[in-house]
Amino acid sequence: MAHSNAGLFLPAIRSGLDHPVTNSIFVDAALPARIGPTPVASPELLEYLRPMAVNGRLPRWTDWWDEADVAPMFSDPGVRRPVVEEQPTLPLSYYEQHIPVPDGWDDHPCSYLLFGPPYDDFAAEARQRGWRVAQLPGSHLHQIVDPAGTARYLLELATTG
Repeated sequence: MAHSNAGLFLPAIRSGLDHPVTNSIFVDAALPARIGPTPVASPELLEYLRPMAVNGRLPRWTDWWDEADVAPMFSDPGVRRPVVEEQPTLPLSYYEQHIPVPDGWDDHPCSYLLFGPPYDDFAAEARQRGWRVAQLPGSHLHQIVDPAGTARYLLELATTG
C-alpha cells in the first residue's frame, strides 16, 4: 500500500522484493507511468515549489498550502500536531527526479482507494488500467480521521483485488 506521492515508488519497491506480491493498493495516490520513468512532480508543481526552497530544502508539506486548505484534513489539533512534527523537510531535488518504472511490476492485482479531489484523475486512470477502484469520501489524510473505515476498505480491496 502506498499513499500520496509514495504511489510513484511502488514499482521500484515491487521489483526489489524477493517474494511475490499479491496486491498493490494506491491510497489517494499518484500513479507511476505505464512505461518509462515517472516525474515526481509536474512542471506546474515544481514552478510552485521552487520559490519556497531555502538552501535547496522545502518547508514541511503542510506549510506549502493555505491554512484553509490544510486544517480540514485534520479532525483536531491533537491529531494534527504529531503529523506536522514528524514531517521531513525534503530537498527540492526530490521533486525534480524521475522514478524508474520496471517492466512487469504490475503482474499482480492492483487497486485504488480514492478519498477525493484532487486525486479523481488518478482514480480514473486506475479504472482505465483495469484496476478495482473504491471511494471512501474524505480529504487526503482521511486514514487518520477514520482509520477503522479506511482499514475496512483496504482489507476489501486486498482480498477481492
